[in-house]
Amino acid sequence: MSPFSELPITASDKTFIAMRADIVEGVLVAGAKLSETELSTMYGVSRAIVREAINRLSSASLVERTPNVGAKVVTLTHQGLVQLYQVREALEGMAARLAAQNMTDDEISELNSLLSEHFKEVKDGESYYQEAGDVDFHYRILLGSHNQPLISMLSNNIYHLVRMYRVQLGMAGPRVTTAFTEHKNIVQAISNRDGELAELLMRRHILYSKNNIETKLRTLND
Repeated sequence: MSPFSELPITASDKTFIAMRADIVEGVLVAGAKLSETELSTMYGVSRAIVREAINRLSSASLVERTPNVGAKVVTLTHQGLVQLYQVREALEGMAARLAAQNMTDDEISELNSLLSEHFKEVKDGESYYQEAGDVDFHYRILLGSHNQPLISMLSNNIYHLVRMYRVQLGMAGPRVTTAFTEHKNIVQAISNRDGELAELLMRRHILYSKNNIETKLRTLND
């Protein structure tokens, strides 16, 4: 089951999902210290609920805890990017190969339709923002792998941390057009049931994305 298909049930779920989105999109700034008191006011919930949400965000690698300092939003660093994208390249490359083998014809048709919707955004602007879940190209391919351990590993552990780098540093500028073209080529390989090529193209696409984000990180740190 997709972790995005279930509606939040409790106040704790809602707070966790809201805080996660705010971290990914930079509302809660990377590296910022998290105050339970301030966050309980911001989200209109108790400190206990905020504390539980912070614990869950820590498990999702979006919050760091330091002894005698407390919790803070994870910092976007060059080393963190390189290590994260090494894992992402390997796992999403595998997902693309499995998607070429395992996606149904209907799922491939839906993936092509999704890409057509994304083209409208690419054509009309300088941004290539994708919401989390089923409207995210990468997440749709992950689901198409039909490999539950792989889906769980990526979606529960690093998916939103990857999105944090992508949303804040990698979804605008000249990279938009080339990233879309790379997506199109990956879908073509999946449509042709060419798993080897799909994996190669996905790994190359993620490497190019990492290089683009590296450049932006260096600019910010100079």
